[in-house]
Amino acid sequence: MTSRDNERVVLARDLVGTPEPDDFRYELCERPVVGPGQMLVEAEWLSLDPYVRALLSGRHFLRQPRAGDVLPARSVARVVDSRHAVFSIGDRVVLETGLQRRTVSNGDDAWLLHPGHSPASTALGILGMPGMTAYFGMLDVAQLKAGDTVLVSAASGPVGSMVGQIARIKGARAIGIAGGPHKCTWTVREARFDACIDYKNESVDQRLRELAPRGVDIYFDNTGGEILNTVVMGRHLAMHGRVILCGLITQYNLKDAPNGPNLGPLMACRGKILPMVVYDYENRREEFLRAAIPWFESGQLAYREDVAEGLDNAAAQFCKLMRGENFGKTLVRLL
Repeated sequence: MTSRDNERVVLARDLVGTPEPDDFRYELCERPVVGPGQMLVEAEWLSLDPYVRALLSGRHFLRQPRAGDVLPARSVARVVDSRHAVFSIGDRVVLETGLQRRTVSNGDDAWLLHPGHSPASTALGILGMPGMTAYFGMLDVAQLKAGDTVLVSAASGPVGSMVGQIARIKGARAIGIAGGPHKCTWTVREARFDACIDYKNESVDQRLRELAPRGVDIYFDNTGGEILNTVVMGRHLAMHGRVILCGLITQYNLKDAPNGPNLGPLMACRGKILPMVVYDYENRREEFLRAAIPWFESGQLAYREDVAEGLDNAAAQFCKLMRGENFGKTLVRLL
């Protein structure tokens, strides 16, 4: 094995519009050297997430990557060398590594893989950051109550599917919005939503009037754009309804920010718009896992993954995600 036994994916140029595979570059590089207080980890699973597109445009509060930088990504990884006081060789950890096989870390953002994370990939999906987003977004931010009617966009995705399943578990009614009959079918049959609207083939406005004639108590927004406009401007919120702003994937590829919705209808229903930022809840991960792992192990949570094999396919997989062609949690496997 040569010294160039590491591999990574870097940004080839600053992005404009919808990303294409040529915007990224797959590279072989040298294995990093472990220093005092550090550990060398080797990724097994890498997470691809829509917020990275916002990062690449400088629209995120984290640092904007530039040409030549490794693309941001969280991973499930194994410790293969360690000079760290806490993490030992053989430990499996979850941490930010970027899209690369081997990474040196000081362990500040790393945590040990929980025994309940089986398979391990769930630590990046339904039992990871997406699941935490749904859990605290629903129970802490939205203040979900039994009997609520919950509407969620991107309902077949890792956050959206968890939102609807938490609603069901807590005695609320779940209506999803997804793109295409196959995604809607999975959302109802496997994730056990009460209904799912196919925005590509149905009128969201009309279907909401049929499915929720008294309005929705919570709209968990993962997309922004026209669906958000329809919910707010179409007066689909119930009295004291809550809009949870979680993701704006329809805007991430745009050069300029779009015009916002007319918020006048919010006054009529005394509605609220509330942001959900999962980083605010990092110190409550164990609280989430204590609730979610028993749900998962008892068969109450369904999930789906969209997996690419190898780092050389990671750029194409990210572009697929940003075109909305993924189905489930988007991952790269390096096992």
